[in-house]
Amino acid sequence: MKRSLHIGINDYPGTGSDLSGCINDAHDWGETLESYGFQTTTLIDGEAKKADMVEAISKIVSDTSKDDIAVITYSGHGTWVPDEDDDEADGRDEALCPYDIAEGNVLTDDEMYEIFSERTRGARIIFISDSCHSGTLSRASNIMLGNREELLKMPKTRFLAPELYIRGDQTLLNRARSVEKRGVSGKTRSSSLFLCGCKDTEYSYDAWFDERANGAFTYAALKALKELPVDVTYRDWFKEIRKLLPHENYPQTPQISGSSYQRNNWKVFSE
Repeated sequence: MKRSLHIGINDYPGTGSDLSGCINDAHDWGETLESYGFQTTTLIDGEAKKADMVEAISKIVSDTSKDDIAVITYSGHGTWVPDEDDDEADGRDEALCPYDIAEGNVLTDDEMYEIFSERTRGARIIFISDSCHSGTLSRASNIMLGNREELLKMPKTRFLAPELYIRGDQTLLNRARSVEKRGVSGKTRSSSLFLCGCKDTEYSYDAWFDERANGAFTYAALKALKELPVDVTYRDWFKEIRKLLPHENYPQTPQISGSSYQRNNWKVFSE
């Protein structure tokens, strides 16, 4: 059985940091996975509150049996929060930003790891994230001049600084500011294959291609995939993606993690 879940969030109420290409990303991934024979589900904007995301991701993981395959894609803002359990050398947990991020709801890498750890032995879980998780408020804010249409089409970083959603908790905000001064040195913890749009020290870009909004990573990944023969490995696909990114306009370096067996032997979106 092949199942996939595609999350795309453009609208971030209360943050002033809406995006343009994430819903297109979700639909593009969904159409691609349908062509590979997947049963697809999407969560768009208000459908993707934290509780909705946790429920949907947990369900697809639990429904994936031995020799089944599940693909989960996320396009939206990323962020980080101060590490609470001292398992991160840089003092921060990377996190995804649900629709209700302004209420302080983040989905951390620790929470994602716990969900993925519940997978059935032999199940193939692939998680693809077009977001970023590091940086500072000043670096993430683009100062742009022009009319609204021009501003919407300027590349934006898919990062929300903690200052935008940590409200009413000065102690936590002070911790976040202290951690922010440290270098980024996150580690990968996953029981699944993971592809993402950039290094922890970089940004993933929300951009426009041929008058249509997309994530730069999603656009490059799907473009590379279309030009490859069937039955290629994730390592083969990743090598082609890296020919397109980093790009002079989008200085982000896609990453892949998982076991060498997963990277070198699993066929892309195939059981």
